[in-house]
Amino acid sequence: MRRPWYQKLFGSTPAPQQETAESKAAGGDADAQFSLGFRCANRVGGALDFPQAAAWYLKAANQNHAMAQFNLGIMHSSGQGMPKDDALAGEWFRKAAALGDSGAQHHLGVQQQRASFSGQPAAMTEARIEAYKWFQLAAASGYKGSAEAHELLTQKMTHDDVTDGTQRAAAFTTQLISKP
Repeated sequence: MRRPWYQKLFGSTPAPQQETAESKAAGGDADAQFSLGFRCANRVGGALDFPQAAAWYLKAANQNHAMAQFNLGIMHSSGQGMPKDDALAGEWFRKAAALGDSGAQHHLGVQQQRASFSGQPAAMTEARIEAYKWFQLAAASGYKGSAEAHELLTQKMTHDDVTDGTQRAAAFTTQLISKP
């Protein structure tokens, strides 16, 4: 029996089943994995599950998801759901920064600036130039606090060091733009 035209227009038809975030994540979707990690780390009204968040972030990070890499860096640097590990945090920040994540670039600037406070003079200078580069890159993206950090750091550097840092930032930007 044929349905009247108005039932076809207004009648309910079964909706196609939508894939859930969990099924997408289990299927390897990096955005879904990041989303689940974010939910676990930021539950409103529920218990936070940092180890589970880290597990989802790791799956997405291994697929070059910059925000997942950045969040893993944050979790390692603060010891959320795992032992505090500044070296591993730095690795994740570098990976995210290489993909253009300005938060990771800012955090690398902070790490390098801290490294510039002690050690051999040549290593301190190198760390300061790297901090300058990362702060300049993050500031160019408008990341909060980066422009101020960049400006304060500049006051403690020689003209040659500032020139070197500026050239490194430009080379990084060129490399980032030329990536496929």
